[in-house]
Order: sequence, then C-alpha cells, then structure tokens
Amino acid sequence: MPFYQRLGQIPRKRHTQFRQPDGSLYHEQLVGTLGFHGVSSLLYHRHAPTEIRKVGTPRPFAPKLLKDRPLEPAHLRTLAQTSTGGDYLQARQTLLGNADVTMSICNPTEPRMDYYYKNALADEVIFVHEGRGELWSQLGKLAFEPGDYVVIPRTIIHQLHFEEGPVRLLIIESFSPVETCRRYRNHFGQLLEHAPYCERDFRGPSELVEGDVRESGEYEVRVKKDGLLHTLVYGHSPFDVVGWDGYFYPYATSIHDFEPITGRIHQPPPVHQQFEGNNFVICSFVPRLFDYHPLAIPAPYNHSNVDSDEVLYYVAGNFMSRKGVDLASFTWHPSGIPHGPHPGTVEASIGKKETHELAVMLDTFRPLYLTEAALPYVDPRYPMSWQPGFVPDPPRAADMMD
Repeated sequence: MPFYQRLGQIPRKRHTQFRQPDGSLYHEQLVGTLGFHGVSSLLYHRHAPTEIRKVGTPRPFAPKLLKDRPLEPAHLRTLAQTSTGGDYLQARQTLLGNADVTMSICNPTEPRMDYYYKNALADEVIFVHEGRGELWSQLGKLAFEPGDYVVIPRTIIHQLHFEEGPVRLLIIESFSPVETCRRYRNHFGQLLEHAPYCERDFRGPSELVEGDVRESGEYEVRVKKDGLLHTLVYGHSPFDVVGWDGYFYPYATSIHDFEPITGRIHQPPPVHQQFEGNNFVICSFVPRLFDYHPLAIPAPYNHSNVDSDEVLYYVAGNFMSRKGVDLASFTWHPSGIPHGPHPGTVEASIGKKETHELAVMLDTFRPLYLTEAALPYVDPRYPMSWQPGFVPDPPRAADMMD
C-alpha cells in the first residue's frame, strides 16, 4: 500500500519495552515481504505468536494444470454454478493458472470459517461479485460489498465472514506482491494526479478483532504453501493483537471508484490497469464515455497477443465486443493467435456514446493453462464464434450487480 496506517496500542519507539497491565511484555512481530526490503508492519501480541501445540498432516491443495490442450480461445460459463462447496477455502475452484498467478471462482454456502487461514507464498485479490461481509485478520476488521477488490498480503492470518445471501467471488492469487501501478506513483509512493484512483479510494482495517483472544486453548490455522494445505494448532488466538503500524495490511477498494481514462480514439488496455504483479496486470473495465473523434470506432481493434494471455471476467452490463457471453463468464485469449470483436460488433459500436459494462481483466506475460476443474465450464463452440453467420448461445442472466 502507498501509505502508512496504525491501529490500536503501540509503543512510542519500535523494538522497545511495551508492557501489558500485569507487567509482562507484549510480543512484537514483524510481518512483511521481500526480506527486509519490502513493505512491513509491526504487530504487538498478548501471547507469543510462535506457540505451536500440534502439527497436522498436510494434504494436496493445488490445481492440475492442463498443458497439452489445443491452442484456442476459450469461454468458461460459470454463472449456473451458484455453489462450489462449503466455506471460503473449501469452495475454491481454480480455473486458470501458471507459475505467477491463478484465477479461481468461489461461491461458498457457509457464512464463516471455524478455523484460520494463511497463504504463506501468495497475495490474494478477492473481487466481490456478489455478497457482503467482513474480513477478520490479525490487523482488524475490514468490511466488503459487491464491486470491492479485497487485497490480502501473504502471511496474514484471516477469516471471512459473510452476511446472509448468495456469495460469488473471483480470487486472483499472486506469487509476487500485488501493487498499485508504478507509473501512477511518485518516488515517495504517493499516487499522482493522473492516476485513475487515489488514497481516498482505499480502506484499511477499521477496528481490531475482540472476543476470546485472552483465552488459551487450541486455535487451528490452515497454511497454504507449495501446493499443500498444512495444519498448525496454536495455544492462543492469532487475533490477540493489541496494536500495529506499518504499510503491510489487508485493504479494499471498489471497482466503482476507478475513474476511466478516455480519449478521442480507442484507448489501449493499459489505461484500465488497477494492480500489477510480477508478469501480470489486473485491469478494471467500468462505465465510461466512448471515444469522441467524429470517425471513432468504439469497439476494440483486432490484436495479436504476442507476449501475453488475456482473460476477461464479466461482472455486469452488456460487453459490446462479445456475443453470447454470460455474466460470471471468463473469456481467455491465449498468446500466439489474434483476437478481436465478434462479427457485426464493430459496425454496431459506431455512434455509441457510452458503455455501462463492468469487467475484471487479467493479462499475463507467461502462458496460462486451464485446469481440470475448468473443463465442465468450457463452451465448445466459442473458438469458432468469429465465423460469419455464427449464432452463439444467448446469455443466460440479467445484470446481477447492486
């Protein structure tokens, strides 16, 4: 994150004595990335965060990537899948991935987790398509609602608590730190005037988690690392933090607060960029005015993905360059072959003044692969859908966004 935050009680100077009411020391913990060169925060616990009581048997927790499929565009239709399992962790289905990033759907039916979760190697970006609730972590409570991106840095122990109603999430897992766009930040990290978002658009934890944090017992933490899910049982709640400060914490920002960049002629995809990681970017397509040159063509031009794969996840509205695409669908156009608007959509776009579409895009600079879990969602007709006269299956739902 580009700015400093603090919450709760902390000592005047770091790495100095900070005592509890009974005279014992609070337990200081540094949490951060990239050794001692990345962003970090200092947490102050009532109990030692190292008190392991039991170690469970790890179990496989990695998608199977399919690397021998034909080179072709793909359309994954996930709208009909209203439930993918139990709680937030159990309900994940990874559909696309490579060594840098994965994309998963997650439609849980359980409102909360009765254990704690930590991704030891990856940041997680949750896009909330449907549902409301709170992220609880060592650093406090963070409310979320439809349209929010919730960014959870690696190593942060957390739970998700959902309000009653359907939940539909897109989860992007990054094996490098997720950041705001470098070209929108000055050398101090402040977001610049031409950025499509500013610090006011980001929300950090609002209050620390309270409850049974003073009680001893057994607290299960499930840790994802190297394709395995590990189980560690601690003697005290990981939420026993009385205060913290730093630059390393979960945060949320809404796709509705992204300010579109427009021009006289069609703007290239980088103007939609919201986040970046190593070898990929995340973009937000939001309602905006179309190009205003008198001869402008609002639909995107055909282009070859020479160096990148492009995945669009459709959130709301009618995406003008695609036919037959549902909400909660993914379209994947791999590197090596050109892609562009469906037949008829270019002419149909001329003269249009604005769009009300919402979509999340992932562009990767190494090839993506479908997973076994993705196969039930594949639309077998999509690769041939650019043929003249092709009639796609109609979309299956109206706008779901609040």
